[in-house]
Amino acid sequence: MQLPKEGIFLGRVWRPEFEGPSIVTIRDNNVVDITNKTYPLIRDICEMDDPAHYVEHAEGENIGTLEDIAQNRVSDFSRPHFLAPLDLQAVKACGVTFANSMVERVIEERAAGNAQEANAIRERIGKLIGNSLKDIQAGSQEADRVKHILIEEGLWSQYLEVGIGPDAEVFSKAQTLSSVGPNADVGLHPASNWNNPEPEVVLIVSSTGDIVGATLGNDVNLRDIEGRSALLLSKAKDNNASCAIGPMIRLFDQSFTLDTVRNAELELKVTGEDGFVMTGYSSMKEISRDPTDLVSQTIGRHHQYPDGLVLFLGTLFAPTQDRDTPGEGFTHKLGDIVEISAPELGCLKNTVRLSTQCPEWTFGTRQLMRNLAKRNLI
Repeated sequence: MQLPKEGIFLGRVWRPEFEGPSIVTIRDNNVVDITNKTYPLIRDICEMDDPAHYVEHAEGENIGTLEDIAQNRVSDFSRPHFLAPLDLQAVKACGVTFANSMVERVIEERAAGNAQEANAIRERIGKLIGNSLKDIQAGSQEADRVKHILIEEGLWSQYLEVGIGPDAEVFSKAQTLSSVGPNADVGLHPASNWNNPEPEVVLIVSSTGDIVGATLGNDVNLRDIEGRSALLLSKAKDNNASCAIGPMIRLFDQSFTLDTVRNAELELKVTGEDGFVMTGYSSMKEISRDPTDLVSQTIGRHHQYPDGLVLFLGTLFAPTQDRDTPGEGFTHKLGDIVEISAPELGCLKNTVRLSTQCPEWTFGTRQLMRNLAKRNLI
């Protein structure tokens, strides 16, 4: 498991001797268990005024090296292994947050794959809104003008409404505690035949709306199911093992801030058992809504999260590389290795399976509370 050499990291490890999870940090390449009765949950630490300071100085137990624990199989509950670095937080996600790429995809769809027609549409629009579709600020007067131009061109859609309109798309990605972590299998609904990974930055947000850190996520995307109807979003997004988060939370401090997130560059690599390799990227510099705007649209007087939340920020990545048949684009095959990385956050690595093949999610909130009580932590 790859992590930057610097930074204050917070995560969770399964402890077989306790039959449950512990809170850990990394010190000198060692995994240190900092769980205690005062702060037994990731949620509790993220509610503090200065989580990074607490984690940096908390007393703990060295339970092994990062390399040793990271190489243990996630499905082997007889050995310690990393889990998704969150517990009671709600798992929310934003869609269509990179408006310029969305506009481009709609233009290409309208042109039915004809490059000359796409260029003609782009040129007509360009004469009205400028030579570039970049830097559209969602919800702005300029975005509203672009909206009317696109309507006149017959290009408007519900996705573009949330892409450049005043209201962001925010949906529930996964159930509390259901996310998988680094090196785990990530699941595709067996009904899907057209799907792809979505590399994203995931913010860690307290119950008061404070952003305290960030990590990486794979918002697994079932393009065929969601494409049939936007009302199938829940079926497309929330399935067994369909949400991967990790490898660990990097807490904000002097060396890692929200501005670091705003400038993050994510890389994606998919390696298939068939020898296929696809690479991609997502640049946070091109996001159309500032992370603070997305957070404020999610949590506030209109909607509370007493245990905080994690928020996927969306992706610029849109796969177009053909895998098998020319013109059919990319879709996953079982056994694909997905690696999402950023220099400041490390690497989240998962293996693609069907949701019905991934281990069933059985350790929910009730079991977590019982486990903590058994250990005299609550």
